[in-house]
Amino acid sequence: MLRVLNIRTAVPMQKPLETLIAKKLRCSRSDISGICIVRRAIDARRKPRIYFVFTVDVSFIDEKKVWKRCRDNKDVRQIAETPAPEIIPGSETLASRPIVIGTGPSGLAAALALAEHGYAPLVFERGCDVDTRAKDVETFWRGGPFKPESNVQFGEGGAGTFSDGKLTTRINHPMLRQILQTFVDAGAPEEILYAYNPHVGTDVLRRVVKNLRHMIEAKGGEVHFSSCVTAMDRDEMGRVKSVTINGKDTYPASVVVMGVGHSARDTYYMLHDRGVVLEKKPFAVGVRIEHSQDVIDRDQYGCPAEELGLEPADYALVYHSPDGRSCYSFCMCPGGVVVGAASEEGRVVTNGMSLYKRDSGIANSAVVVNVTPEDMGGDGPLAGIEFQRRYEELAYKAGGSNYHAPAQTVGSFLKRPGAASEGAVHTYRPGVTWADLHDVLPDFVTATLAEALPYFGRRLHGFDDDDVVMTGVETRTSAPVRIVRGDDRMALDTAGLYPVGEGAGYAGGIMSAFLDGLETAVEIIRKYQPLEVK
Repeated sequence: MLRVLNIRTAVPMQKPLETLIAKKLRCSRSDISGICIVRRAIDARRKPRIYFVFTVDVSFIDEKKVWKRCRDNKDVRQIAETPAPEIIPGSETLASRPIVIGTGPSGLAAALALAEHGYAPLVFERGCDVDTRAKDVETFWRGGPFKPESNVQFGEGGAGTFSDGKLTTRINHPMLRQILQTFVDAGAPEEILYAYNPHVGTDVLRRVVKNLRHMIEAKGGEVHFSSCVTAMDRDEMGRVKSVTINGKDTYPASVVVMGVGHSARDTYYMLHDRGVVLEKKPFAVGVRIEHSQDVIDRDQYGCPAEELGLEPADYALVYHSPDGRSCYSFCMCPGGVVVGAASEEGRVVTNGMSLYKRDSGIANSAVVVNVTPEDMGGDGPLAGIEFQRRYEELAYKAGGSNYHAPAQTVGSFLKRPGAASEGAVHTYRPGVTWADLHDVLPDFVTATLAEALPYFGRRLHGFDDDDVVMTGVETRTSAPVRIVRGDDRMALDTAGLYPVGEGAGYAGGIMSAFLDGLETAVEIIRKYQPLEVK
C-alpha cells in the first residue's frame, strides 16, 4: 500500500479523487484497486481560493510497478498495515465483576473493552438514559424544572452529549483510528475517519452513545441508570472493597473504574473523605461569545461557506497578557447555540452545543482565562470546586434567580461610548438578563478579557464589534481536581481504583477521554483473568 500526501484540489472539487491520485502517481485509474482517505484538510490561506488537501492510502493491482515510477516523490511512501496489538489476559483472579462508574466517553470505552474481552462489567450512571435525559434537558431549556441528576452534565454520554461533538485531539496515538471506527460502527458518519476536524454534533452523538451501551450489554455488561455512587469503602490495606449506590445498595468490588466527569462534585468530596489522594488542577473560566456564522465564514473563507459547499467555519484564538495570563477560545461551536448547563440548584453555567448540520446560523465559543491553583484560595484539593461555585451562584442571582444567565454586549463590557447594553444575537436558553459581567467573574478574568477582545478583533474581523453578545458564566472547561494515579493507572494508596477521563484530570475532550478509558481497560485485562458470569 502507498500513502500519498498533499493531493491538492480547489473547492468545490471538479475531478474525482481517483483522477487526482492517478495524475500525482503517473499511473492509470485502472491500476488503483482501493482508496482509503486518511485525512482531508482545508487550506484557506489564499481565500477566497480554497483548497482541499488529501492524504490517502492507495492499494494497487501491481504496486511494484507504480512504486517504481514514483518512489522519488517526497509525497509518496510505502506503508505496511500494522496489526492491532494483541491483548493477552493476565493471570490474577477477580473476586467480583469489575465496576465502571459513569457513562461518559472514558466510562463507555472502559466498559466496552472489558465486555468485549469477557469481564462482564457492572456500569453505574447517576443520570438517566440518553432519551429520558434529552427530554429533561429540553424541558429545562424551555423554562421547566431543573433536575440535579438529569441535565447537561449528568446522564448517558456525559457532558459531551450536549456539545459540538468534536472528535479532535492534540495527542497522536495508534488507537485513535480504532476509536473513530468504533464510533462509525455505533452510527457516526464515516467521514469522521478522515475529516481534519471531525465532529458528529449532539444529535448524532446521542445515537452513538445509545448504541455503545447496546454493544456493552450484548457482550455481557450491565448498565444501570439513576445509580449514583455515594460511598466507596477500602479494606485495612487501603484496597477497594465495595461501592455503595444511592446510599443503600452495596456491591463488592476489587476493580473500580472511576469515570465520573468534571462536574461530579459530591463524588470528589466522597473520595476525599475516604482518603483518596486528590490535588488541585488548573482550569479556566469566562464567557460564551456569539456571532453571526456569516461573519466567521467571510473572515475565514472570504465568502459564505455554502457558496463553496463547505461546513461553517470555525476559529481558534489565543491572547497572552503581559502579566502572564492567557485568554483563549474554547469549545468553538459553528452553527450552534448557547445552552444552560447547570448541574446544581441555584447556579448558572453556560455551554455551547451544535447539531451535526451546524445550521443555526450562529457561531459561539467560550472565551476563557486560565485559573491557577494559587487563584483558587483555600488549602485543600477541592478549593477549585468552591471557586467555581462562587461565580456560578453570582451568575444565578444576576440572571434573576431563575436559571436565566447574565449577558452583556462587548461594547458595554469594554465601556465604549454609546455602546448599547443589549445585543441582537443571543441563543442562550432558558433566557438572558442584561447585566454587567464584571459582577459575576473574578477581576483578573474580566481584566484579561478586556485586553483580549480587541486583540481578537484585529485578527478576526467583527469579533469585538460593540453589539456582539457575551453570556456568563463558563466554568466547566475542565476538572478543577485531579484524582492522582500512578504509572499502573491506579489511584495512589488505593489499589483497585482506576480514575479515568476528564473528571479524573487525565483527558480534555471526547477522543482523549475515550482513549484514556480504553487504555485503562487494557491495563486491567492484562492483569486479570476473564470472568465466568452465570
